[in-house]
Amino acid sequence: MAGNADILAVIGYPNATLRQKKSRIRELSNLGIRSVSSSGPTALGKISVLGKGYVGVVVLAKDMRNRLLAVKSRRTDSPRTHMKHEADLLKTVNQTGVGPRLYAHSKNFLVMEYVSGQKIGDWLESLEGAGTSARLKKMIRMVLTDCYRLDAAGIDHGEINNISKHVIVRANDKPVLIDFEGASVKRRASNVTSITQAIFISSPIAKKVQKIYRNNLPSKDAIISSLREYKAQPNKQTFGMLLERLRL
Repeated sequence: MAGNADILAVIGYPNATLRQKKSRIRELSNLGIRSVSSSGPTALGKISVLGKGYVGVVVLAKDMRNRLLAVKSRRTDSPRTHMKHEADLLKTVNQTGVGPRLYAHSKNFLVMEYVSGQKIGDWLESLEGAGTSARLKKMIRMVLTDCYRLDAAGIDHGEINNISKHVIVRANDKPVLIDFEGASVKRRASNVTSITQAIFISSPIAKKVQKIYRNNLPSKDAIISSLREYKAQPNKQTFGMLLERLRL
């Protein structure tokens, strides 16, 4: 397998033995991965990766068809012993039309669609000129709709309130929810309420949104009232009322 030597070490991150590293390289090859590279917004020592968490590290890779992919590697110090649970959850997420597409998985890896775009905070900063408000509202409506699909399927993302890390906006302004390692079907799904609060009320993102909305944004109390109605009866009607209240 071709690739930066430091990146090949990362697939056994951290402090993996030589035997573990060789085993994981074979595992990646069996999944059709031909190379990995140092690329991405997150620094891990001297190299760059797409992301990292308590379960795994995500790196940029290519397969035998030369497609760019995102590969998530289970950390050797992770409390999880395999990636099957997360793979099964992501398959269910994909069935709702949400999230990066899962292509393959093994004990230690998830091979996923590479989502190229900007973190939502960076995307908001780049908005300017005519049509800014319309673009913002269209993007917000799409991300709320994705969250509603997850709610309807009984899947709670778990960390969607940390919106700056879990929403990527593509070049066509389409948002993609990412990183489902903390997702669950055992908790009550609260994706719509969590992300609405993050976008409009309680995060640095909210301040940027409020600035673009200017005086056209409903009051905090009005938004919370709509969220309570949705939380009490999460269905198409209350979701539609929420979108209307948010002028989406």
